[in-house]
Amino acid sequence: MLMTLVWWPKRHRSSTSSVSKTDRTVVLTDRQWNLIADLFPWIPPAKQGGRPKVHPRDCLEGVLWILVTGARWKDLPKAYPSKATCHRRHAAWSGDGTLMKVWERLLVTMEENGQIDLSETFGDGTFASAKKGVKRLVPPVVGKAQRL
Repeated sequence: MLMTLVWWPKRHRSSTSSVSKTDRTVVLTDRQWNLIADLFPWIPPAKQGGRPKVHPRDCLEGVLWILVTGARWKDLPKAYPSKATCHRRHAAWSGDGTLMKVWERLLVTMEENGQIDLSETFGDGTFASAKKGVKRLVPPVVGKAQRL
């Protein structure tokens, strides 16, 4: 039997995550976006046509959803741009330091408004992994049994 593309099943994103995917759980307010909008340049679509780039605000919300939920990129809800677009922008923004500038700007603004207290801070090293192969670095001290 010959199958045509009409009968071919449509591909949908995987829905294996336990996180609700029906709505956008991470939404930047206009006030938050206006604070950092100048760090994300965007050129509106040209009149000549072509595929326009996705607005950086939508991609940033998708990246924040991944960071907040800890989900995999493939579990990004359909309410956000595609997982490839969000991942590519995240990599670019991390590489050129844009996300670090956003973080610094938000921390400074929060400190100026009295929303953050840095008088008591601490470092947590629970995420540091132990070196593998430690047993080989230090030879075990084992006494030999006497022969009779």
